[in-house]
Amino acid sequence: MLSEDTRAKARGRLRRIEGQVQGLQRMIDNDAYCVDILLQVSAVQGALEQVQKLLLGRHIESCVTDALRSGSKSERQQKIEELLEVFARFGAR
Repeated sequence: MLSEDTRAKARGRLRRIEGQVQGLQRMIDNDAYCVDILLQVSAVQGALEQVQKLLLGRHIESCVTDALRSGSKSERQQKIEELLEVFARFGAR
């Protein structure tokens, strides 16, 4: 579960990203220069990566740590497998 602080940070970042995406739509509607659009797309991707990093960090600090400390052997193994899958998926980018 996310703490209220993490939830607030993630919401704030996602709202900014939403504004960036709306800006991208306006750029396309206004036939902006392709490179300028691509730079903004890259900025949105970077912002999403920051949200991803925030959420992954909190997940490790709370869910994974709790499972490793007090969970059963199967719970610990499940969290480890879950983390490996997440890292494999994010590492492919």
